[in-house]
Amino acid sequence: MKTEQLQIRVSSKDKANIRKRARAANMDMSEWVLAALFQPVTREFQTLCTEIAKQGQSPNRFCAFAALSDFLQRLDSDELLQAVQDLPDAKLDEFSFNYVAAMVELACYRKKIKPATWLHDAEGLSEPYFGSPLLSLRLYLLTHALVPFKKRNIFIDSSVGDRL
Repeated sequence: MKTEQLQIRVSSKDKANIRKRARAANMDMSEWVLAALFQPVTREFQTLCTEIAKQGQSPNRFCAFAALSDFLQRLDSDELLQAVQDLPDAKLDEFSFNYVAAMVELACYRKKIKPATWLHDAEGLSEPYFGSPLLSLRLYLLTHALVPFKKRNIFIDSSVGDRL
């Protein structure tokens, strides 16, 4: 539901161009400008982050992380760059923020694109997180965790594109 208004000043030529493109897309001018500004992949990334935030500490949050993983994996490099350029809007807890940041950084590395600047804000967990409560697996996790996760003090052995 629209509750706010935004005015911008454009030249008559720019306004005519926006009107022409909006008509071609069968949209009004506001819809077209918003669609151009907030690409579907950007909205989907933000929606997935909101879902992760809603899960809180619930074990179901890993289903939300899996959905984000699937999303990041299916994007090409241009779509990924567009989707993750902005910091998640959702209020993520420390663990979730660092986990999302590690997933995004890994996806960027795999697609050979420069990671978003907001990833520098994910400095890592104050306490290490291990993907298994079994003490006998800690050495394995310490040595097999991928770098974007290790540097955030998260020790798991799978991530974007992987399934347990």
